[in-house]
Amino acid sequence: MTITTKQKRINRIQLLSVGFYAVTGVLLLIFLLFTGFPPHIGFLGIVSLITAYSLYAKRVWAPWLVFILLVTSTVFSVITLYAVGLSNLFVTAMLLPYLVLTWYVSVELLVLKRS
Repeated sequence: MTITTKQKRINRIQLLSVGFYAVTGVLLLIFLLFTGFPPHIGFLGIVSLITAYSLYAKRVWAPWLVFILLVTSTVFSVITLYAVGLSNLFVTAMLLPYLVLTWYVSVELLVLKRS
């Protein structure tokens, strides 16, 4: 099956989610270079890229990866926001949209897709 026929089968929500997970995966892996190589950021980046591929290829295990990524991203963001607080506005300004968009995309995929 060619790429163009796969793209015709993807609806707008799935295309948004594939783009979101691919972009966040790449950004997290780039951010990994500037933070002293903490393993949890690399884990989130790799799982985000795998999730983007699994959603694009419509794998059966894609909803499980979305749920795992939702839980881990939420825990990572909330703990980091709690530790940093408002002392570092750059980190806060980057993590709040990441947290909100992660929840929005996950709810769109997991809850609204079933109804």
